[in-house]
Amino acid sequence: MRAALLLALALLMMAPARAAESPIALLNALSRLDAARVSADHAYAAGPRHGLDVYTPTTGRKRDLPVVVFFYGGSWDSGERAMYRFVGAALASRGMVVVIPDYRVYPQVRFPAFVEDGARAVRWARAHASAYGGDPERLILMGHSAGAQIAALLAFDPQWLGAVGLDPARDVAGLVGLAGPYDFLPLRSERLKTIFGPKAERWRSQPIHFVTGAAPPAFLATGARDTTVDPGNSTRLAGKLRAKGGTVELKSYGNLDHRLIVGAFAPPLRLLAPVLGDVSGFIARLPAQGATR
Repeated sequence: MRAALLLALALLMMAPARAAESPIALLNALSRLDAARVSADHAYAAGPRHGLDVYTPTTGRKRDLPVVVFFYGGSWDSGERAMYRFVGAALASRGMVVVIPDYRVYPQVRFPAFVEDGARAVRWARAHASAYGGDPERLILMGHSAGAQIAALLAFDPQWLGAVGLDPARDVAGLVGLAGPYDFLPLRSERLKTIFGPKAERWRSQPIHFVTGAAPPAFLATGARDTTVDPGNSTRLAGKLRAKGGTVELKSYGNLDHRLIVGAFAPPLRLLAPVLGDVSGFIARLPAQGATR
């Protein structure tokens, strides 16, 4: 029965985005098995799509916890934080404070507005971390797909966090990227060309161009069956980080695709691959910023 359920959910998770609403609802319902609570609907800025939810553990240690800001994917034109309750609950049950913000998407905005929103959400998370038992010195940026691109730009290009009074070299303890596009030029999609603007300026959207020796430690994960985002994005970024003297862990999961690499955080899909355990282990090993810089 368990094997049949896993197979059915795996097949559903590989369905197109609109058809995936029912399986995501199921994954979120099952996330209630995790020992986590949610404090919902906090505004990190004025206007629409500027809300966030905070997940905290209900058991275990309640102070000085790592703080994870998770940016979901959606091709920069879709997605909402309520869809990712299963991610927030999974990480919170492993002893983390998890912040999941919404951000503006196309056609409402174009690059770099969603990165600017991300910076504002990170500022809120750092300012409010201690109220939820989090340690602001243990701030980790995490994302899946388009959200991983946002997280990586915030971690590597200091202008975005600098605009809200933060410095990634000082304020970001680590980066977790799941199936992220970090080095995805040239663009072939007309929609993406519109989102990322004039050709001469598109390089600014590529996280790989901003890697320096000050980059935070990174965990980069891909699914070997990913046909949506080329896993080479993660391989190339890992190579650049190593070349600059940075610390990076690169993982490829042979039986996962683009959706399942994040779906594997949900209780019924965790047997597919140890993504949750690997991410949790990486975060647990990160020192607080004050201990290293």
